[in-house]
Amino acid sequence: MDMNLRNYLVVTGGYWAFTITDGAIRMLVVLYFHLLGYSPFEVAMLFIFYEFFGIVTNLVGGWLGARIGLNLTMHIGMAMQVVALVMLTVPDNWLSVSYVMAAQALSGIAKDLNKMSAKASVKAIAGGSSDSKLFKWVALLTGSKNALKGGGFFIGAALLELTGFRGALATLAALLLAVLIITILLLPSGVGKMSSKPKFSHIFSNISAINWLSAARFFLFGSRDVWFVVALPVFLYEVLGWSFTQVGGFIALWIIGYGIVQATVPKLLRQSHHGQGPGGGSALLWAFVLAPIPAAIAVAMNQGWPADTVVVLGLIIFGFVFAINSAVHSYLILAYSDHDRVAMSVGFYYMSNAGGRLTGTLLSGLLYQSYGLEGALWASTLFVITAALLSLWLPQPNRAH
Repeated sequence: MDMNLRNYLVVTGGYWAFTITDGAIRMLVVLYFHLLGYSPFEVAMLFIFYEFFGIVTNLVGGWLGARIGLNLTMHIGMAMQVVALVMLTVPDNWLSVSYVMAAQALSGIAKDLNKMSAKASVKAIAGGSSDSKLFKWVALLTGSKNALKGGGFFIGAALLELTGFRGALATLAALLLAVLIITILLLPSGVGKMSSKPKFSHIFSNISAINWLSAARFFLFGSRDVWFVVALPVFLYEVLGWSFTQVGGFIALWIIGYGIVQATVPKLLRQSHHGQGPGGGSALLWAFVLAPIPAAIAVAMNQGWPADTVVVLGLIIFGFVFAINSAVHSYLILAYSDHDRVAMSVGFYYMSNAGGRLTGTLLSGLLYQSYGLEGALWASTLFVITAALLSLWLPQPNRAH
């Protein structure tokens, strides 16, 4: 087997294992703390530090990966996730809001170290491969990750029922520890490590295309989370009267479907790019295709159409188009990056991604409380339009430098 392909498969396998625990721990916390009497909004607030520390981690993580190597940062992320899982196995009277938020902060740091390392590694491992191969590899990695995160929702719920809260956490921690040991043994050291030690000031990109893409990414992911994180599950639970299991199951299936679409985007767009990767024009086009969808859902709800049908079908359509947008962005950040600065570029880009998620999460609760789901959907539309306008400055990858 080609060594680059082998290393890509090992990185992907480690990323898959981590992602399953990431989805499972989120579902475990949501379900268990709901059983303890927390409201859906209070449960959602437990994840604020998870998102906030993602910003910090991506800002520092890319610089750290360039100095010590992407393998080491990926393994540090896995080890921190094991610790975060074990932290939650304490007795119930220890599980205060601040304690759980601290555990989620650690999990958020672990997640973004792992994600940044895995995605930047693809560029380093692919080397001088063609644009179409890089697009295919990063779409498969990202899409399969999202599908498995949805699978993690199911696994978390199933383990909670079969083994209880602490048994589920212990099982996940043991499995991830085993994967950590295996990837340490199989991967070569020094992937993504720069030959010269970069200064901390170098974390900010001097490539304008990366800066524009990062700004567009902020608003793209804000547009999803502004209605998906708090407003949607609370609406399904309180207004439509869905059970908690139905809410969690539907969101898990949506994430799985979103991931499957994301992984197949290179095939979907292959004819329009003639074997090449997409450029800035693709990001602009698909953002404008996405913008009317949340607005249409809001208008249909305002006109009194059946809310359950409108929301479910609207979310499916939104997820399909959003997956294409996300896959194009994920390719472009690697295509725009220099080989020796890929870790820092990806870290800076995912800092913006985390910032958008945090902003969306906070606005999701605030807007739903003040204006309902429709208010969150109109905010989503404005966020997507902003992402589209920022995409006007995105060049073709070969003109980014």
